[in-house]
Amino acid sequence: MSNNADARAQWKTRSGFILAALGAAIGLGNIWRFSYVVGDNGGGAFLVLYFATIALVGLPLLLVELAVGRATQREAASAFRQLGRAAPWRSAGVLGVVVSFVILTYYAVIAGWALKFFAAFASGGYPFAAGEAAAYFRAFTAAAIEPVIWQACIIVATVGIVTGGIERGIERANKILMPALAVIVVGLAIHSLTLPNAGRGLAFLFAPSWEALAQPRVYLAALGQAFFSLGLAMGVLVTYGSYLPQHHRLPIAGVIIAFGDTLFAIVAAIVIFPAVFSFGMSPDQGPGLAFITLPEIFARMAGGQIVGVAFFGLLVLAAITSSVALLEIPVAYAIERWGMSRGSAALAIAAAAFVLGVPSSLGFGPLSQVLLAGLPILDAVDFAASNVILPLSGLAIALFAGWHWRRADALAAIGFRDPRVAQLWRISVRYVAPAMIAIVFLRSLSLI
Repeated sequence: MSNNADARAQWKTRSGFILAALGAAIGLGNIWRFSYVVGDNGGGAFLVLYFATIALVGLPLLLVELAVGRATQREAASAFRQLGRAAPWRSAGVLGVVVSFVILTYYAVIAGWALKFFAAFASGGYPFAAGEAAAYFRAFTAAAIEPVIWQACIIVATVGIVTGGIERGIERANKILMPALAVIVVGLAIHSLTLPNAGRGLAFLFAPSWEALAQPRVYLAALGQAFFSLGLAMGVLVTYGSYLPQHHRLPIAGVIIAFGDTLFAIVAAIVIFPAVFSFGMSPDQGPGLAFITLPEIFARMAGGQIVGVAFFGLLVLAAITSSVALLEIPVAYAIERWGMSRGSAALAIAAAAFVLGVPSSLGFGPLSQVLLAGLPILDAVDFAASNVILPLSGLAIALFAGWHWRRADALAAIGFRDPRVAQLWRISVRYVAPAMIAIVFLRSLSLI
């Protein structure tokens, strides 16, 4: 049973669709994750690989997902079920719905951390003295109740936007939040460039150390970051594409989304690395870069409270635009598959995501002794989603587009005008993308 009125909802404007798609892509992956992955993998050398991965794999698969959604006017699972001519292919979209829900369970936890730090900086004064950032963060994540409260705040805000629908909820919110994100990130980048020794941070970011390319993990990190940053294989782009009218050109939209997402990540890195080097910190701090290293820098920086408010405000807004997309995918599935109302679906799925996310929220405190495959709960769920379900979903989409979807139908759905570009796209989804995804998947499981 399906709610056709909601399933056929459309973006009111092309700019609204672009902003919503960018909002889905631009999130914690572009600021928190991108920066620490760059720091851990050699700076500029990683960027070169990342750009290549976006061009060779990211953009071709992004176009596939948008085209599948628009061609069928269905949410992710239903879209592949409609186009698939055999059982395995008809199930290709289910993984995207599953992984978006799984990611939402712990994404809201990390977004809650950002909201906590935003509130702490905005409340009037630093929440810690210089040298105490690490202890402050560990004490907060080890608490029994507080992390769950901030997680709940993110879930509530996300539900409020999703229940508003496509035009009045998601599109309207992104038309407000995305320009705000752009203003904040550009302002912070300009401020970072004025810091002493900012040039060292820029050199780390843009001057490649080519010896890093000898490490296989750098290649794996580049592909993994491309998937996470663009929102590939999560059902997001299929579902958002299903709300897109037929007259919009997908190749142009795809390039704008990929370019905008990448540009935002680079500007966010310009915010972070000049500050890191200016205060003599190390860039390879892993996930603690945003929640320990940067707050420590803000505590030492003149005007650090204002910068802290702006930075964590940026994190919160980016996280909400992405969490909205993550919730919309299973909500769209519930509406179309089970005929639920949008409000009921959003509340039920968000409640389930919140409850299942509580163990991740408490995994550094009361449940710190509980390990899954030797990892804290949040890390284990992240590994399962990012290193197992996400690559499998991406591989299924690439194989579907390259080997199952009729070539003429696929090219017509995407709308290529240059046959040379169409041929390059075909080679990518048929050979390059499946091979790269398979290698990353097997490597992540230590099978190769």
